[in-house]
Amino acid sequence: MSEYRATVAWQRQDAETFTDARFSRGHRWTFDEGVEVPASASPRVVPLPMSVAAAIDPEEAFVASLSSCHMLTFLYLAAKRGFVVDSYRDEAVGLLAKNEDARLAITRVTLHPAIRFGAGAQPTAADLDTLHHQAHEQCFIAQSVKTEVRVEPAAAESAR
Repeated sequence: MSEYRATVAWQRQDAETFTDARFSRGHRWTFDEGVEVPASASPRVVPLPMSVAAAIDPEEAFVASLSSCHMLTFLYLAAKRGFVVDSYRDEAVGLLAKNEDARLAITRVTLHPAIRFGAGAQPTAADLDTLHHQAHEQCFIAQSVKTEVRVEPAAAESAR
């Protein structure tokens, strides 16, 4: 078993009343060896200026964690199969909607991986389907959530 830790810290500003709910949602996430990430409620949920548009919000982080986990697992599996991946880019999209209990939730995350393969063995369409399926099945994050996760890869590119 492994443990993963994050520190989430927020501080009320002196000028903020707080009980009027007009306080900044800006805060910091700290990971591992001190990496700090500015975070906030999404401006789609809490209007500006009480949120911070330039900061990462929990919904974006959720989508990014699913995408990152899928990518890391895919890269490992591709390497084991002898395919050289030169680049991998995913424009992942999460959908905030009402779930079956009529509560707001990220109900679907769609991954759009665009992968460029280097020289050497090139995966077939069937190979790519298998790699993405296995990556999804082995991704710890995808196996930890009940959100629907779709993978809609772009056409793979080989080295020229």
